[in-house]
Amino acid sequence: MDKTVIVSVERASLHPLYRKVVRVRRKFFAHDESNECRAGDRVRIAECRPLSKNKRWRIVEVVEKAPGV
Repeated sequence: MDKTVIVSVERASLHPLYRKVVRVRRKFFAHDESNECRAGDRVRIAECRPLSKNKRWRIVEVVEKAPGV
């Protein structure tokens, strides 16, 4: 998976019956043309044309680098 990163987006959602806050995660396969992203970076992604079977997003910018890198 050269030039591909997996972006995990987490949001809080209220369970409809039990009214408990549940964390919901979704994974997006994104294209990173310059291979600049590392694990733990915060990035901004944008939708684009299908680049492969799973890849439909691209990295727009690295918002924040991971600490210690």
